[in-house]
Amino acid sequence: MPSIINGTLSAIRHSRLTRACQGKRGCVPRLLSCAIGCRDFAPKRLSWKEQKNSAYPIEVLLMRLLCAFSASIVLSAFPVSAISGDSLSPDDWPQFRGPQASGVSHKPAPTSWDVAESTNIRWKAEIPGLGLASPIVCGECVFVVTAVGAQPNPSLKVGLYGDIASVDDEGVLTWELHCLDRSSGQVCWQRTLHQGVPKIKRHTKASHANSTPATDGRHVVVNLGSEGLYCFDLCGNLQWKRDLGVLDSGYFRVPAAQWGFGSSPIIYEGMVILQADVQQDSFLAAFDLCSGSELWRVARKDVPTWSTPTVVEGPQRAELVVNGYHHSGGYDPWTGRELWKLTGGGDIPVPTPITAHGLVYLSSAHGPGRPLRAIRPGATGDITLAGDAKSSEHVAWSHPREGIYMQTPLVYGPHLYACRGNGILSCYDARTGERLYRQRLGSSNTDFTASPVAAGGRLYFTSEEGNVYVIRAGAEFELLATNAMENVCMATPAISGRMLIIRTKQHVYAIEKPADRESLAECQSLQPTQAPSNCRVRPKSRLGSALRLLFRRAK
Repeated sequence: MPSIINGTLSAIRHSRLTRACQGKRGCVPRLLSCAIGCRDFAPKRLSWKEQKNSAYPIEVLLMRLLCAFSASIVLSAFPVSAISGDSLSPDDWPQFRGPQASGVSHKPAPTSWDVAESTNIRWKAEIPGLGLASPIVCGECVFVVTAVGAQPNPSLKVGLYGDIASVDDEGVLTWELHCLDRSSGQVCWQRTLHQGVPKIKRHTKASHANSTPATDGRHVVVNLGSEGLYCFDLCGNLQWKRDLGVLDSGYFRVPAAQWGFGSSPIIYEGMVILQADVQQDSFLAAFDLCSGSELWRVARKDVPTWSTPTVVEGPQRAELVVNGYHHSGGYDPWTGRELWKLTGGGDIPVPTPITAHGLVYLSSAHGPGRPLRAIRPGATGDITLAGDAKSSEHVAWSHPREGIYMQTPLVYGPHLYACRGNGILSCYDARTGERLYRQRLGSSNTDFTASPVAAGGRLYFTSEEGNVYVIRAGAEFELLATNAMENVCMATPAISGRMLIIRTKQHVYAIEKPADRESLAECQSLQPTQAPSNCRVRPKSRLGSALRLLFRRAK
């Protein structure tokens, strides 16, 4: 055992601690970037028989625990300030719709701005190609994914229409990950992920870079669907990549209608979790964040969806909740074992499950079913409502015909907000489901795809034509401002601190009041010992993650 520990410490010391990013603003040293899940101890790929019951080798977990223990010894020799960037701060926006897909920031963002006059516009960065992936923020880094082709202005058909057509004029594309400086919008670094002809066509209202990246504060994970899964450190060094095969999330009733892929990855306790509901062989899977090794995979009997999963931390257990047409449900995030399921949704689910007030909210609205439902975690088995019932032991409330198709709903304070594609906004009591108001945003031909976000008592709804409607949060409707972005907006905004980050078809904008910039500069000038609690100076320990995974597998 001592020789193993010495060998582990030596490997960590020479291969982890001595590698740092030089001259890259916004990058952090790679101090123990794989505290658990070291590549030397990554599990081998298991056969389907071996993966039955989601078995995870106990010896691998012991090695991971040893890595974490050794890491804690090494880290104790370094000052806390030397390992900043190893955790997420409240100002980070680490995945699609931010922490737990909530869409909520606890600091106020601007109510009004003017793109033409640059009022409250901190910076504007041009992004080549076409991508509908949302920006994410980690420290001083803003990450954006795009697919660049020969066409300087790729086609993107927006508006209210029901075509199922695909675009087949792409040629060779180059998929890129851009890291922008949060303070200036300048490019810190740019990496080419993949180059080639897309394996699947895209919808006329989609891109080949739809999935939003995810970060844990040390890694950035990008899912390109049929073009693979990639993991980088914050300095742009490729850690690993995986071929996921062909992932076609097209229209299941017309298989020839290919639409690309849209589900985004999430990161939970050292795992990258993917939902891949596709035309053939749908699955839910978890990969080791540090090595890319597949930890578990379960088949899903569902048609294509574009939804992103969410992990809900309940009083007794964590639940990985997914949206679906035939099969919404909850899974054990550690093993992939199904906990409960629910049927009867819309036939092309896009919204992501969200959680608040001890409930999980699911919405879908295409086809014959369009339910909006609130689920109580902790269920077991099939919890589908019987007949015309609108509630049960595990379904707190439901509205069979009030779900929304594209946007993920927003829970802010005691209220739930759901906006249809045509701009009809409804506000509900989040606990009871009682509808409090219904109001139209924009005109009758205004379409909404980007999901809403909230900050400082205000709600932000972005239309495809590029108007951002700012609504006062509450039980009564009040429009505070309408801000024109002067370009198509399909991506969901991000919020970092008091900065609102909006991606249009061709640019990324940072929207922030000048007074807020001065406050940020003052915070950044503080020494680590003087830093307020929201400054990123403390590493995130992964020892607890390894222990929980070990104990769950030992049961």
